[in-house]
Amino acid sequence: MYSVIPTTVPCADCALRRCEAFDPMTADEVAFMQDFKIGEALVDPGQVILSEGQGSSHLFTIYAGMAVRSIGLSSGRRQVVSFAFPGDFIGLQASVMGEMKHTVEARTKMRLCVFDRRRMWSLFRSTPERAFDLTWMAATEEQFLGETIATLGQRGGTERTAWAVLQIYRRQLALSLGDDGWVPFPFRQADLADAVGLSLVHTNRTLSLLRSQGLVEFKGRRMRVLDQRRLALVAEDDPERLSIRPLF
Repeated sequence: MYSVIPTTVPCADCALRRCEAFDPMTADEVAFMQDFKIGEALVDPGQVILSEGQGSSHLFTIYAGMAVRSIGLSSGRRQVVSFAFPGDFIGLQASVMGEMKHTVEARTKMRLCVFDRRRMWSLFRSTPERAFDLTWMAATEEQFLGETIATLGQRGGTERTAWAVLQIYRRQLALSLGDDGWVPFPFRQADLADAVGLSLVHTNRTLSLLRSQGLVEFKGRRMRVLDQRRLALVAEDDPERLSIRPLF
């Protein structure tokens, strides 16, 4: 279980605010977030941050590190619904619905900004602009889940895998996590298989196909997309898409 520790990164010094993935924040918004934040949490790889079916007294913004969101089935299998990256806001389900409808599990060491769930409703009364940002992020998450359903229902195995790899790669480039075209890939191949609804063997086969076509390569726990436009065409995705989002 995580422990809340004192803040070490003031909101005014937040490195995420300098990333092209996020809308700029006003000085008043930064000051509000600093007041809203109650501390930070450090999480180890494999640690569950939020559990399906349980409540939480905290809300989080991922400051550093990556995680997997998944839903468990009674058979013991699971469906990965999305991957979580720096800047993602997690825990809103427990705040609104009383319990989490999915599990969030760390895949790397993580640093989380922690907020008191009980103060969330004051956000809507006192700072409607920030409340709108929160609503916008929830709507965007719903849109992404719609794309995931379309992927599982209509794309073939190679297209699904290409689509998932492209989403992971784009998000990290926008977060300035790339180094000479390489980005971290801390997720297990089983995570990717569970995300695209394929067996592990089928997923490995499609990744090998994408590598043989000169579209993507892996080295250790890193990944590089060699031709984003061609990979987007394989994935039947928009090659130019870049979504700018609020940072909460």
